[in-house]
Amino acid sequence: MTKRIMILATDGFEQSELMKPKANLEDAGFETTVVSLEKGEIKGWDQKDWGESVSVDKTVDEVSDCSSYDALLLPGGQINPDILRMNERAVAIVREFDMAGKPIAAICHAPWLLAEADILKGKTVTSWPSIRTDLKNAGANVVDQEAAIDGNLITSRNPDDIPAFSKALIEMLGETAEKREMETA
Repeated sequence: MTKRIMILATDGFEQSELMKPKANLEDAGFETTVVSLEKGEIKGWDQKDWGESVSVDKTVDEVSDCSSYDALLLPGGQINPDILRMNERAVAIVREFDMAGKPIAAICHAPWLLAEADILKGKTVTSWPSIRTDLKNAGANVVDQEAAIDGNLITSRNPDDIPAFSKALIEMLGETAEKREMETA
């Protein structure tokens, strides 16, 4: 059965941090679903100006539970996670994935959502430098490396880290598939 990855984003997502991991996941045989606050399209931010738009597959309110998804991808950008962390359902989705022990991959400013969901206590994470104090205040151990993996959390700093970020998520999804197969054997 094909694994399904939810990509939670809204206007102002860092274009490369959604598009490249999405393409990497799809190239690895995974199905991706873009979930946002409203129907239609969301517009990316491409370094210093508005970029391309992406079609929204579902709204947060159309996701009654997260059981049909295998992982959560949270692209960064300064605008996107700042808007999402103000939405109760978006934050609840992050909590649901964490409570289920499913992989959550957050890059750049996206770990703000992890802090808002209150799931960082005792976890080792990384992020864009300007939000590291917020993560420390949320109880995280913050490191400066291209990909920090702690339990079900995968975090990265910026677009340069996308290859390591994508690889870590793809490998974690492979490990969860192997574990499930062993449990059912």
